[in-house]
Amino acid sequence: MALPVSLYSTAQVRELDAYAIETLGIAGYTLMQRAGEAALRCLRTRWPVAQRVVIVCGPGNNGGDGYVLARLARAAGLAVAVLAASPPDRLKGDAREASQAWLACGGQAHPYEPRLLEQDGIIVDALLGTGLRGGVREQMSRLIRDINTAGRPVLALDVPSGLDSDTGMALGDAVRADCTITFVGLKTGLFVGDGPQFAGTVFFDDLGLGASLVNSPPARIERIVETEIERALPRRARSAHKGDFGRVLIVGGGVGMPGAARLAGEACLRVGAGMVTVAVAPQNVAAVSAGRPELICLPWAEPGELGEALERAELIAIGPGLGRTDWARAALHTVLGAGKPLVLDADALNLIAESGASAGGQWILTPHPGEAGRLLGTSTAEVQRDRLGALERLTARYGGIVVLKGAGTLLGAPGRTPALCEGGNPGMASPGMGDVLTGVIAGILAQCRDPWLAARAGVLAHALAGDAAARKGERGLLAGDVIEELRSCINY
Repeated sequence: MALPVSLYSTAQVRELDAYAIETLGIAGYTLMQRAGEAALRCLRTRWPVAQRVVIVCGPGNNGGDGYVLARLARAAGLAVAVLAASPPDRLKGDAREASQAWLACGGQAHPYEPRLLEQDGIIVDALLGTGLRGGVREQMSRLIRDINTAGRPVLALDVPSGLDSDTGMALGDAVRADCTITFVGLKTGLFVGDGPQFAGTVFFDDLGLGASLVNSPPARIERIVETEIERALPRRARSAHKGDFGRVLIVGGGVGMPGAARLAGEACLRVGAGMVTVAVAPQNVAAVSAGRPELICLPWAEPGELGEALERAELIAIGPGLGRTDWARAALHTVLGAGKPLVLDADALNLIAESGASAGGQWILTPHPGEAGRLLGTSTAEVQRDRLGALERLTARYGGIVVLKGAGTLLGAPGRTPALCEGGNPGMASPGMGDVLTGVIAGILAQCRDPWLAARAGVLAHALAGDAAARKGERGLLAGDVIEELRSCINY
């Protein structure tokens, strides 16, 4: 089943489970049976020639799903070994019924032994799922470490054991799965924080509840999908001219830093902005103009020299290569007073953090975790421990739209459901990537005039271009390589 757009908290998914059982009258064991069937389909899809499966079953309903899978896989002709992390006779409710059905069909539940993981076949993690409370206990930690070091492919049921299904943080040791099949609703923790690193490829099955859940809770986060680029950048009229696609002013490029402003300007052009002016320190004009002659390059030494450019611009991006000098502070003060839509990055964000200045929320802020920490007066590590919480604090404090960059970029705005971009890769952890994103968002905003849509489409286009560039390898990937791919990514 294709992945839905909506992501939910663990508590919300439990509400959906309860609604199915209590209101729709679907027995809990029926849902467990459906979960086992979905898991078998996933296993067959991901590893179509697999002949053997080792299922490690825990003490709760996640273990129950494992027992159902064991029975169905055996009936389908696979060789199945069940390793019981908890004796079957200690199980309760639906999980107990599932284990009894497995034993009744001739199956065995072997006491857990690490050596049994080393045999050929697929390992299925049915240990903890979303039932984890607090950190992983030492006994379970040993099992998880054994799974991770067995050298076999791993399928996790619902959530990799040891992963916080809300924050995406490992609560001690966590299973590193090749893929995860999750049920009823997509859990936020599979997609944020370190979740993608542990979950692998995520598969989804609603267990037949999709059409019945008419009163679903509001999504905690929405995934950004490729159709949003088309919404932001529809096909152009044949009679179009460059004046139809926005006038952007990019302010940055302090002394010795021409590259950042040029990257932002070039990215802005590559996504289709009509006219792009880059305002830089006079010493940098030659470097910018020579590298990309299509950019209008404005030298300025005093804020008053920006007057005409500010007047003409329909929106302004500020920050790439700006620095933190008095010259930079004067530029930011002047731009904030212009009354135009803004995109802020890099040192513009650091200066905002120092001064507490505001543009009344008429801006898009694009901090990486370090800049986010400075804006919040906390550490990078604290931001990374709870990225969604950090996003909520940033939007509450600064208003406008916040793009919290990083692995799994998050977007937020007051009154909006946060959004998540799953694209991008580690090769994009290189200089200038944030400058390119600034230009991409500004260029799309110049065309669609919708800041929320522009931020979403811009983040996705940037990630897709990065992934396209990474096909030649992640190491050595440059910001300029991403710019080269932008044109194809915004012209679906």
